[in-house]
Amino acid sequence: MDGIINVYKEAGFTSFDVVAKLRGILGQKKIGHTGTLDPDAEGVLPVCVGKATKVCEYLTEQDKVYQATLRLGVVTDTQDASGAVLMERKPDIAEERLCEIIKSFSGRIRQIPPMYSALKVNGKKLCDLARQGVTVERKAREIEIYSIKILSIEMPRVELFVHCSKGTYIRTLCHDIGEAAGCGGCMERLLRVKTAGFSVDGAYRLREIEEIVKRQGQGGPNLSELFIPVDEALKEYPKAVAKKGMEKLLRNGCAVPEAKLLLTPEGEADLCRMYDASGAFIGLFRHERGKRAYRPKKMFL
Repeated sequence: MDGIINVYKEAGFTSFDVVAKLRGILGQKKIGHTGTLDPDAEGVLPVCVGKATKVCEYLTEQDKVYQATLRLGVVTDTQDASGAVLMERKPDIAEERLCEIIKSFSGRIRQIPPMYSALKVNGKKLCDLARQGVTVERKAREIEIYSIKILSIEMPRVELFVHCSKGTYIRTLCHDIGEAAGCGGCMERLLRVKTAGFSVDGAYRLREIEEIVKRQGQGGPNLSELFIPVDEALKEYPKAVAKKGMEKLLRNGCAVPEAKLLLTPEGEADLCRMYDASGAFIGLFRHERGKRAYRPKKMFL
């Protein structure tokens, strides 16, 4: 089995739990996820199976879309509702001013990763250090909030819709908005709506996948229908097609001259999806403009 399954991660599961359970359901060891979701968070978690695990790093790099509930007036050690409450007060801020503050977080901003995160410092996860009562200095990182929309305000809760770059902590965004509002805040709920082209609308829960596997051969949905081909998940990269007779060169991992392409990639992208003349997906190739050729970056044969 090779491909990507659009999994709906439910609250209470870690991303590692999802991978471990899928290994048991599918009976396959080579499985990896494409971006950690907190245990209390829900939503899209694309899971790569078999040869598709090679694509994990590329999907993780892509932007995300979240729907989050910000709880004003509560500060916790984890920056979400699961943590210990450090401070609680009644928010006293006008809606108009609150909207201005929230909108000010759009664009390129700097964010300090929370202690309760999977980031490593000197080989140790921050969350493990935090549980030991140890706090270490973290450097602020630049992230980008492409858009932040206010869906509703029902004090002390604000429903947000956020489109952001990789590496963004929505918990920290909620915490920082609360701090700017002068009353503190934490994330009460998080739903990942979209990532790497995968939407929550087409996601399968673990129990649904397990049921499909059990019903194989009994007239239900075919397991293969769950798997999305690797090249489909890489649609953001332009397509290139080599001319007939280049098959051996492609499969040996050699560079392909520009003159040997049947279809040239559109735009100025460095990476493209390379196919042979029969339509078989070969892998991601990097454009070496100086040498007027395309060289393999990641093979998926």
